[in-house]
Amino acid sequence: MIVLKGLGGFLFVFGSPFGAYLLLMYLAFSSPILYDFYNYEQNESKYIILLNEFLQSVALFGALLFFTGMKNLIPRRQLKKKTPKAKVG
Repeated sequence: MIVLKGLGGFLFVFGSPFGAYLLLMYLAFSSPILYDFYNYEQNESKYIILLNEFLQSVALFGALLFFTGMKNLIPRRQLKKKTPKAKVG
């Protein structure tokens, strides 16, 4: 888990989609285990804290999915448009 989070975060900082996939795997496996709000009653104070953390993790998961989707939409090599030269004369 530490390797997924560490390597994924490092690669994600430099814009690698592979880093985002590693972070997605980390969040998918760790969130239900770390934030087990479903084992508490709704009126307990720990329930609210864990639910908040879990929902934050779900939001990060969605942001990573958005990043990977946008990264795949951008073409690898964008064509450079030639700017027309001004005619002097």
